[in-house]
Amino acid sequence: MTPTIGILGGGQLGLMLLQAAIDWNLRVHILDPDAEAPCRHLCTQFTEGSLTDYDTVYQFGQAVDVLTIEIERVNVEALETLEREGKRVFPQPSVIRLIQDKRLQKQFYLDHNLPTADFILTENRADVALLEIHQPDFFPAFHKLGRDGYDGRGVQRIASVADVGKAFDAPGVLEKAVDFEKELAVIVARNERGDVQTFPTVEMVFHPELNLVEYLFAPAEVPEEINQQAQDIARRTADAFGIVGLLAVELFLTKSGEILINEVAPRPHNSGHHTMRANVTSQFEQHWRAILNYPLGDTTAYQPAAMVNLLGEDGHTGPAVYEGLETLLAIPGVFPFLYGKAITKPFRKMGHITVMDNSLAALREKVTEVRAGIRVIT
Repeated sequence: MTPTIGILGGGQLGLMLLQAAIDWNLRVHILDPDAEAPCRHLCTQFTEGSLTDYDTVYQFGQAVDVLTIEIERVNVEALETLEREGKRVFPQPSVIRLIQDKRLQKQFYLDHNLPTADFILTENRADVALLEIHQPDFFPAFHKLGRDGYDGRGVQRIASVADVGKAFDAPGVLEKAVDFEKELAVIVARNERGDVQTFPTVEMVFHPELNLVEYLFAPAEVPEEINQQAQDIARRTADAFGIVGLLAVELFLTKSGEILINEVAPRPHNSGHHTMRANVTSQFEQHWRAILNYPLGDTTAYQPAAMVNLLGEDGHTGPAVYEGLETLLAIPGVFPFLYGKAITKPFRKMGHITVMDNSLAALREKVTEVRAGIRVIT
């Protein structure tokens, strides 16, 4: 009998998980606080409710056989109770708990000999200010909130000791800025048997102010030795966590050729959206394979690919209008995916566009055309 699956979160990642679930006739229940969440009309059953409330998450979990997430900001205590009572919860609550807190996450890398940037755990702004006296050479650095930061929120650049007033007055981690050449990512899948499969390494380009991915290229344009290092570190990280499901491992390639872990996410991730068209198995199908303990799928890419995030235009808040969509659809190898969000806001993720071509050079030209050709306005 096909299990009933519950997803905590009904946003765009849940939507794309549902697209893959439909192929296998999976019954999927969704819990989300937004009454108009993108998943609402496509899932088997929708429940409006808080992802961080113990009772809400616990009651939701009672009606399903397997629980998973599309966002880390969930009530872990409820998931731990459900797991003790025999529910299958993937990724495991212990893994979510570690990754929810960047302080615990960074210490985990240190304890497991996984390469990461130098860091200092801080309790408040005063701790950061003390470094002005004791370790002034630690700057420039990034101060990150221990919990609840995402998509650029909860991250503050401290360029020098003169900027320590910008630090968060809450528990956080201060990471020494990395002089990097490129930002890479590898998505790893791991099932209950311990089988591991990785997707090809991608190269990400971040928005300079928003600290979120603007676009990416797959495969990353790096020497094979660097690619193998990135793949190996991603596998080692997934094994260290013992995760069942997907783990997106974001990496820095330093100018000296060193690879360092930046952060991880225990779910489908922005760095794998292109796999819906570009790879034999998408990250979303692979997630189902992993948490249902099925054989992991072939991750081979059909062609070089890019992914462009479709963000709400600055200065536009209101009903979304996709200007230029028809022009985009006329370009071969261009595949838009819209997230079903009725209201656009400045820099809100409204969709993404997968772009494919025979070579990275042709792909880069096409990405420039795509980025100039569409806007989300009101």
